[in-house]
Amino acid sequence: MAYDEQLAQRVRLILEERPELVEKKMFGGVSYLLNGNMVCGINGDQLIVRMSEIEFMDALTQPHVRVFDLTGRPMKGWVFVGPSGIAGDNDLKKWVESGLRYAQGLPPKK
Repeated sequence: MAYDEQLAQRVRLILEERPELVEKKMFGGVSYLLNGNMVCGINGDQLIVRMSEIEFMDALTQPHVRVFDLTGRPMKGWVFVGPSGIAGDNDLKKWVESGLRYAQGLPPKK
């Protein structure tokens, strides 16, 4: 599946001051990794965000948000945010920063 390149560019602008982040093709789209841990990604026109359990439960109450599930096995702590939930730059930044906070608290992957 192709991913929304305009959305990817918007995410890159938010993360541009973080040179330690790596962009990698994943999940049929593109993902952004910190020390090997996913911060966020894009699948089609949706943002994928990994977050703490508390933020995850709160996120699921938000409009345009659903559990991340590509295989029929929902992933706890991961959400899809639909286009309407990330239309504004401040909304997108809020979601990306949530994923960044979570990834910063994880040990680096080898």
